[in-house]
Amino acid sequence: MTVQSPERWIEDLRQVTDADPELSSHGRYYSCSFLLDMEERRYLVRVHRGKVEEVVLDPGPLDQYQFAISASPETWRKFCQAVPPAMYHGLWSTSFRRDMRLTGDLLVLMQNLRCVTRHMELLRQIGAPV
Repeated sequence: MTVQSPERWIEDLRQVTDADPELSSHGRYYSCSFLLDMEERRYLVRVHRGKVEEVVLDPGPLDQYQFAISASPETWRKFCQAVPPAMYHGLWSTSFRRDMRLTGDLLVLMQNLRCVTRHMELLRQIGAPV
């Protein structure tokens, strides 16, 4: 898969998220901000009521988020494949067996787990921007 420009990826993320019927259904209470840290690039995603409200490319140190999902570019590339390899298929398997890290306010992550998981599954439609 060809790596898109960060701006195109952000727009694709917004479109695929906002059009997803599962997030539309479950997202009424899905409001949080999280960081996708891909080492080469970082994306601060702000979600309100299941819709992507804003994505900040390479946020500064004062930009706040509630939790972060961090991994190497190679891990993100494998995680975002349409059919990921074994142990790259979910947040938990990738964080237990690979280099993905979940940090920050993990209570917020757990409170929104189904929606965050679905959000991460949607990355397989647009790929990793690294």
